[in-house]
This record gives sequence, structure tokens and C-alpha cells, in this order.
Amino acid sequence: MKRTAPEKALDTSSGAEAPSPHDPDTSPMNDATRRLVFPLDYGSLDEARAGARVVAPSVGVLKVGLELFVREGPAAIAACHDLGRDVFLDLKLHDIPETVGRAVQSAASLGVRYLTVHAHGGRAMLERAAEEAARASAPLTILAVTVLTSLDAQDLTALGLSASPAEQAERVARLAWDAGVRGFVASASEAANLRRALGPEALLVTPGIRPAGSAAGDQKRITTPAQAISSGADLLVVGRPIRDAASPLDAARAVVAEIEGALAARST
Repeated sequence: MKRTAPEKALDTSSGAEAPSPHDPDTSPMNDATRRLVFPLDYGSLDEARAGARVVAPSVGVLKVGLELFVREGPAAIAACHDLGRDVFLDLKLHDIPETVGRAVQSAASLGVRYLTVHAHGGRAMLERAAEEAARASAPLTILAVTVLTSLDAQDLTALGLSASPAEQAERVARLAWDAGVRGFVASASEAANLRRALGPEALLVTPGIRPAGSAAGDQKRITTPAQAISSGADLLVVGRPIRDAASPLDAARAVVAEIEGALAARST
């Protein structure tokens, strides 16, 4: 798999109003915008749809997580498709291989572009997820979650793991790679190490992104958008700093601008 950002594109240079829920935005998107993932961490579909509409001009991927999917189900995914965006279904599947395989089939039928599973689910589970994704009629990338960004070394010790977060992330990422998975979720502090370990074909997704001056919240391993790009990240998940800003669209544009600058510096 060639290391690229998602293919759909949208131009963020214009100040046009966000599209209506039934009017997909199909204008060109630059590379920096394609790399920005916005999680729809809202309590209802109406709130999620409204939030997505506001930031859609400067976001490449919309992420549907546990809270929204448990409440609203496939309707949340349809709302993202209405805006012409790729869908990142973040359920962090972790179960027996048969159950996970069937869940991947269901996600594929909904047209999602990315789907998370826990790398700690074991090789058989990871192999089954990768196999089912490969059978999907439309592109579906399995993303193996390595070590949650809410965990630090002390948390891993409490779980009986002697490795550091970076060591554990590489260990389970290699396991997932050998099982056929090519996408990974890891903090930016582990991204550079994973890039070296797995090479350019790995798709690296980094949550816990906080622009300078933003609160860390419940994340323990955070970094800025520029640092994440410099570390080799492909997709950046930025939630609360955009959602809770006085102007979410301006906040998203600022993140895109930071990504653009980092990409330019990385290419020199």
C-alpha cells in the first residue's frame, strides 16, 4: 500500500458556508485538509450533524465513535456520507475472531473507510479483520489501536506490562503487521518509532493532538499537529480543541495551516 493521505479532497481556501446536510461538498481538498480527522463526539445525531456541517470545509474525515454509534447507529454514518466525507468508525473492536470478522463485514456494508480494532486482540482476530476488509467491495482500512493515549507507563505497569508505551506500541504493531494489518493508531510520541519499524507503507493515525495552548484533558501522551506530522503521522485526530472553540471552523483551519507548514518543512 502506498503511503498517502485519503484520496477525497476539499479546498479550504474559500470562506464559503458549510454545505447543507443533503448537499455533499465535492470541491477540491488539499493534502493538509485530507489529513485532518474530526471526531463527532456529540450526544445526539442532530448535534453531530450540526457540528460536522460547521467544520466540513476544513476536514477530510469524520469520525464516529462509541458514544454516537451506540446512540444513533448507522444513521450517524449516513450523516457523514451526506457531507461527502470519508467515515472513520472508531469502535475499537476486541472480541473473538468470528465476532470481529462479522463486525467488519457489517462495517463494510455501511461504507466506512476506516475501522479500528484493538491490536491486543491477538493475531487470529487481527488476521480475520484484515481478511474481511480485503473482501469489502469498497476500500476499507483496518486500523489497529496500539496503546491508548490515555495510558502512560504507570498504567501499563498496573496492567502487568513491563514495557514502556513506545515499546508496547511497537510490539503489538509488529504483531498486527504480521497479521496483515497496515493501519495503526498510536500517539505521536510513538509515531516516529513505528514509521522506522514498519516503513512507508504503514498508515499512521495519531489521536491526542493538541494545538499549542490547548488543554490536555484526559489525554496523557499528547503533541501538536506539527510535531505529529514531523514524526511521520498520516492522519491527525483533533476533537475538543476544534469542537469547543469559539469558532470551530476557524480552529480547524488553524490546524490545517499548521499541518501545511509541517508538510512543507518535512519535504525540504
